[in-house]
Parts: sequence; C-alpha cells; structure tokens
Amino acid sequence: MKRFYLLLTTTLLALSGVRADEGMWLPMLIGERMEDMKAKGFELSAEDIYSVNQAALKDAIVLFGRGCTGELVSGEGLLFTNHHCGYGQIQYHSSVEHDYLTNGFWAMSRAEELPNPGLTVSFLVRMEDVTAKIEGGATSSEIVAQAEEGGKYSAAVESLYYNNKFYLFVYQTYRDIRLVGAPPSSIGKFGGDTDNWMWPRHTGDFSIFRIYAGKDNQPADYSPENVPYQPKRHFAISTKGANEGDFTFVYGFPGSTREYVTSDFIDYTLNYSNPAKIHLRTIRLDIISEAQSKDVATRIMYASKHANIANAWKKWQGESLGLARRNTVDKKRSYESRFEQWAVGSEYEGILKQLHAKYAELLPYAISRDYYNEAVYAIELMGFASPRNLNRSLSEAFFKDYLSTIDRQIAIEMLREFGENVAAEFVPEWYSAKLAECGSVEAFVGWLFEGSRLTSWEAYKRAKLEGYDFNSDPAVVMRREFDAHYSQNISGTYTSLNQEITALYKTYMRGQMAFEPERAFYPDANLTLRVAYGSVAGYEAADGVYHLPYTTLDGIIEKDNPEIYDYDIPQSLREIYASKEYGRWGVEMGGRYTIPVAFLAKNHTTGGNSGSPIINGKGELIGINFDRTWLSTMSDLDYDSDICRNISVDIRYVLFVIDKIGGAGYLLNEMTIN
Repeated sequence: MKRFYLLLTTTLLALSGVRADEGMWLPMLIGERMEDMKAKGFELSAEDIYSVNQAALKDAIVLFGRGCTGELVSGEGLLFTNHHCGYGQIQYHSSVEHDYLTNGFWAMSRAEELPNPGLTVSFLVRMEDVTAKIEGGATSSEIVAQAEEGGKYSAAVESLYYNNKFYLFVYQTYRDIRLVGAPPSSIGKFGGDTDNWMWPRHTGDFSIFRIYAGKDNQPADYSPENVPYQPKRHFAISTKGANEGDFTFVYGFPGSTREYVTSDFIDYTLNYSNPAKIHLRTIRLDIISEAQSKDVATRIMYASKHANIANAWKKWQGESLGLARRNTVDKKRSYESRFEQWAVGSEYEGILKQLHAKYAELLPYAISRDYYNEAVYAIELMGFASPRNLNRSLSEAFFKDYLSTIDRQIAIEMLREFGENVAAEFVPEWYSAKLAECGSVEAFVGWLFEGSRLTSWEAYKRAKLEGYDFNSDPAVVMRREFDAHYSQNISGTYTSLNQEITALYKTYMRGQMAFEPERAFYPDANLTLRVAYGSVAGYEAADGVYHLPYTTLDGIIEKDNPEIYDYDIPQSLREIYASKEYGRWGVEMGGRYTIPVAFLAKNHTTGGNSGSPIINGKGELIGINFDRTWLSTMSDLDYDSDICRNISVDIRYVLFVIDKIGGAGYLLNEMTIN
C-alpha cells in the first residue's frame, strides 16, 4: 500500500510538472507527438516531416559545417543559415581591400559565388532503431559499414537514453558549397557581444550559400563544371508572419543537452566549471578586444576568434543565472530524494548513492581538465605545436589570422591562472622546474615565444630551410610535456570515471522512466536531427517587466550608433527608414508602419540549432533560429517554459535586407514566397 501511494504521488507530480513545449523529438517517431502538435496548430502529417518513401521536410534540412543547421529555400540549392554560422567563411574571403565583414557580400551572378574549401553540408537520408541488432551482438562498425554502401553515404550509430537505445543515422554529404550573400556585420551581427543571448534583439543573423553537385546531382569536389544542387524538397516562405500564440516548430541539429543528470553535475556546472571558464575567457577577450580597437587589420584578423570565444563565454553566464533563478540544484535533490524512496527494494535502490560517490571522485580531475582546456590549450602556440600539426607541412594560411604579440599576452595570463588554481599533482614536473628556473611566468613565456620557430610564417619558413629540429622547439617541448602529464595523470582517470558514471546513468535513466511512467521522455540532443515545437510567446523577464515577442526596425534605429562598430548600421538602412519606402516588406505592427526584425518562441533549442528553420503550422518558413534569451541557456540542463525562449530572425527582415540593402532581389525570384 505504501508503495502504491508513493507511485501515485510521483505520477501526479510528473503529470503536474509536464512542460508542454519541452522536448527535442526524433523525426522518425514524431507521429507519437502528432496529436499534441495538431491540437496546437500543426496542419501537416508526420510523413510531411519525415519519410524515406517520399520527399519530406527533412530533405530540405542540412547539417551545415561542423555544428549548425541550414535549410533549402529554392530548387537551385539556395540555402539559408545564420550569419554567425557562415562567419568563418565570410572572414576567410575578407581582407582590408575586400572587407566583406564590414560591407557585406552579394554575388550578383552564379559566377560570383565564392567557393569555401572544407565546408560541407549533410542531409539525413534515413534513421533506424538498431537497438535489437546491437543487443543481438551486431557491432556498430558492422551496421555502419553496411549502411554506407561502399562510400555512397556516411553513417553513425548513436546511443540515446544513456545506452538504453541505439539509432543508426545515414547521411549524404555535399562538398562544394559557395557563399552567395551576407549582410554587413552591422546587420548580421548587430549588437555584437553586447546583445548576444539578450532580448530585445535586432540582429539580422543570416547568410546565404548554394550547394553545388556534379551533373548527376551527386556530391562532388569543387569544380567550375559543377551545377546547382536540385533538392528533393525546399521550403516555401510565408510573409504573413506569426502572432503571439501561433504554432511554431524548429527542425534542426541540436548539439548537446543533459536533461536527466543528477544534482552533482548541476552543482559542478554552477559552482566550479562555469565560474572558472567565464573568468578565463574574460581575460582572453579583454586582451583581444584591446588589440582589435587599435587596428582595423587586427579587428578583421581576430573577428571570428573573438566571436567564437565570446559565444560560449556569455552563454555560460546566462546558464548560471538561469540555474540559480530556477533553483535547479535543490529541485534536483528533491527529485532524487523522492526517487530514492520509490526505489527501495527495487533494482534501482542505491543507484544515486553510487552516482554521488563517483562524482565526488571525479571533481578534482574535472577541475584540472577545465584549466588545461581553457588556459593551457587556449594558448594558440600550443595548437601550432600539437603532434597532428607537426606531422604535416604548415602553410602560410595556417598563420594568416595569428599575432604572436596577442598570444604572448594571453599565455602570461593563462599560465598565471593555471598555476594559481590547479593542484600540484596535476601540474607537469617539467613545467614547475622550468618555471622555477625562469623565475616568473613572464620570463617563462619570454623563453617560450622568443625561442619558438612557430610564432610566424616567416620564422617557420626559415626553420624549415635551415633543417631545424622542431622536436626541440620550446613550444613543442611544452606541448609534449603537458600532453604527457595530462594523459598520464588526468585524462585516463577522468575518462574511466566518466565511463563508470555513464554505466550508472544507464540504470538511472531506466529508473527515471519507471519512476515517472506517464512522462514523455525525449532523448538528449547529440547533433542528430530533431523536431521541437511550441508557439510564439513573450515572457516575464523580471517582476513587472514583460517582453513582447517581436522587435522591429524602429529598435535598430534607436540603437544605431556610428561610433560603435557593432551598432553602426549601413547608411542605406537609415535612409530607407527615414523614407519608409519598405516596398512589399512593410507591415503595421504595434501601431507603426515598420519592418519586423526578430521574434520569440517557446521552442526547445540549443547549440547546433543555429540556422534552423522556424516553421509555421503549414510547414512554411517564417524565420531562422539564431539564439536563446540569456536565462534560456539553462535549458541545456533544465528547461522551463515560463522563461525559456528561442530567438529567430523574421524571414521578412531577411528578404527585406536581400532586396533593399543587398540589391540582390534577383535571388527572390528562385524562392517560393507566399
């Protein structure tokens, strides 16, 4: 009887705590959510979202590069993604003479579209539940080899629910991807780091690429003879917008979430890892920003690096604030207490005690690991000196965006932080001895940078001509000593303990499902294709402060500041605003004739969803996802529909910028615009 009442209470708690907009659902299984989706405004079928027998929306979605999403918007391979996803390519093509970051880039013909070596996009061909095969003795490599069909496809078997389920994902990858258009950074990155992860937001975060294929429409290496890819499906675009409460869904490749971890992981994130990483990246950003402010060439050179460092830096800050606001650690502990009571006498009894003990063992190794990754290996010279790079001949391009003067400053500060925060047993003896010999961190860094032949292209070339033994280079010696110590004293134990923790989570995950039988459990994100649905919604940011779910061009003009690079909008945008000559893109919003810019929704997103299409109930493209609100970043660990919001650029603003700012209206002719 006692067990019954415990189970009843638990079930009621689970039901009352269901967060209707939470979840990143496998498209193959989206039929299980269709009743709920249709009740909220979805008008299509599950087959329209995912099918292997007919063209579906999945065929218009790509994994863009190494961790973003893109969507096809024409029958000629035209692709939208975020500006920040294409930032590296835009920066690659930029120079002082052709500053595409500042001025934007618009190809006015197919011949002007710019190739991007190394950039790929991948389509999901199919997915398959292979749990039974794995449990029956088949290996992942066997399943993958069969699925790849002799190299026609790439494939991977991914574990879900902490190795309780296994799915095969089969992809087709295209290798000739060309830059078609990008707005000026003052539009595509409007607000810069100041506005990143914030709301209200006014960022036109988009860029345009085109997929090229061989004449058989199959993947091919870059060639002038390649032709635009002909997709099975592309998105129609709706210019009707979306109002608060309207159904939306996101279709993309979310990177990583950990919704089912214990309080131990949350506590480590909140009280150890995030504070340390935020502090270390603040130091690096301050050094880089100061150098950028003094020289245009340096600003361009370090633009992509600065953006990459700053993105996670600010994300971690918001995540910590959100976890603290939601009191996630205590809520997890309360949940765990109820679970332990329920688990008495079952196979799950004691599982949490084992997890707590393993996390306690892991803590010192995890702390030192953070400092290796965010301090020592954040020194770029350490990257140059890695074994992988030394085994190949470096090129001038390798050093293109590097200044040893900046890296040297960073090295001094990073090594000082490393010495002050890492326990002695995790510090290489070689480094301690060399530091003592030099007398100070500054002197050690002087020895490192003045002695290394890896600090510039010129120094590297001379060393190669002289037959220099790179194995004796100070940077190579340092990298070798740190790698060896890390491998022998940290990574092995860290990996072993994590494997033990993961094995325990397999049991704990099953236990959670048994504990809450009425709860719909979605798998954590792992950069595989997912659907997340919700609705357009504002939110209460603070007591008495309600944020509307949309922003407009009026807000851009209010922030416009020619003295600040990230807020200095193109003069043409100022003139269009003054004249109100918006053409077909002007709308009435909030009693004003204006241009919609961005909007909020309750879709559950994370990194990797950058560039994902925001789709209405009819399956039409209404926006491009690019961010979350600051506190929403906690949704990687704890989703809360009251405050978690994803941010998208309104597709009408995208089209307006292409047409009126870029002067590339011809691109609209190949799109399906409703």
